[in-house]
Amino acid sequence: MATKKKKDASSAKPRNLDLAVRGYSGLKEFGGVVDEEFLPRLRGAYGVKTYREMLDNSSTVGAIFYLLRALVRQVEWRVEPASTEKAALDWAEFLEGCLLDMSHTWEDLISEVLSSLGYGWAYFETVYKIRRGDTNDSSTRSQFDDGKIGWRKFALRPQDSLERWQFSDEDDGLEGMIQLTDKGKRAFIPIEKAILFRTETTKGNPQGRSVLRNAVTDWYYLKRISNIEAVGIERDLTGLPKMEVPEEILAVDAPAEAKSLRAQLEKMLGEIKRDERDFALVPSELDREGKPTGYKLSLLTTGGTRQFDTNAVKLYYKVSILQSVLAQFIQLGMDKAGSWALASSHTDTFVMALGAHLGSICSTFNRFAVARLMKLNNAPREFWPALVHGDIESPPLAEIGAYIQALATTGQLPDDEAIQRKLLEFARLPIPEAEDGEVHKSRSRRARSPRVAPMRGVSLWPAGS
Repeated sequence: MATKKKKDASSAKPRNLDLAVRGYSGLKEFGGVVDEEFLPRLRGAYGVKTYREMLDNSSTVGAIFYLLRALVRQVEWRVEPASTEKAALDWAEFLEGCLLDMSHTWEDLISEVLSSLGYGWAYFETVYKIRRGDTNDSSTRSQFDDGKIGWRKFALRPQDSLERWQFSDEDDGLEGMIQLTDKGKRAFIPIEKAILFRTETTKGNPQGRSVLRNAVTDWYYLKRISNIEAVGIERDLTGLPKMEVPEEILAVDAPAEAKSLRAQLEKMLGEIKRDERDFALVPSELDREGKPTGYKLSLLTTGGTRQFDTNAVKLYYKVSILQSVLAQFIQLGMDKAGSWALASSHTDTFVMALGAHLGSICSTFNRFAVARLMKLNNAPREFWPALVHGDIESPPLAEIGAYIQALATTGQLPDDEAIQRKLLEFARLPIPEAEDGEVHKSRSRRARSPRVAPMRGVSLWPAGS
């Protein structure tokens, strides 16, 4: 009697299941150029130039990103195995080797990834290599000679080199970036060979949203006020320069000589300032016969005294810029206001926000860089390791001590080596090695607790491992 074959559950398709994409993301893009920004000066290449000027020329924005980089540089990065099985530990060690076997350090990569905060996005091309040992070919040169596929580098494709994006006509998805350099070279980097870091994914916008977006208006007015103040200080005047000239010079049909004289006078008025040319050479108001010449230089002032404290106005805009990224604690104390408790509270909020960005970076890297690398090397899915980041800052030792003491008093503090190690790390004290290197050479004990050492562009494992 023939028996009916059972259908594979994985291949069974529910009836009336619609797998097609019906709607659209709603992203405003024309010919690959995203048009989600309503401010003209922030659209396309103009926006990249504006954000670059803010990053490079603003002391307030510069302080924010210097603090960001300083905090991120002290973060510990580690690779966590998928399990305690030997195969999982081997693949974790393989990933660590790939991270240390690139042509650039991990710190360099993270520093470039942080540019996504300023511009809203950062696009990296993934360049692979076959690990053939110490060869003369960059596509095979490696510290290892196991023949596996590793990373050669993650190359940033600068934001100002973007010509347009390429989207799929079928599902509105991103297919890649078309790059155009200042030398006229054009290249297409497909998304399958790249990693896109971005701050937001609203409408599937590949350009994300800069963390400085809400500070653009404040920065613009701060820049203008600073320029006006600088001009006023340079001129050291109490009014607007005013020049009275004969009527024929201002006539529309004035002769060429009169027009040339007018241009020279206008240039002179625009250059009146306190420097080596601290004078104005003009004709006398009266000629030799006592008749008016029509020339007179004076300052145009108002009858009242309308004065602004530009320092207070600039401080307002600076604080507004800092508040837009939760970094207002930088300004505490400069205006003789603020307390340590307030600064600590604001700092905690800033660190939490930065931690969220680092978590997003780890998620993106694991999903698109680590996963692809594991697939290329035929690693079983259950053994894929993951890159994680540590704490941005250590909690105060006094608070830790009080908490540990409370746990010990109630008998709830376990006698665990991992806890002792973590406490020593918080205190920045040396961690004792196990006898005969037992801990460092035992992979099983590595996996029981997070024993991967801090990766700061030098090493992932403890010294001597």
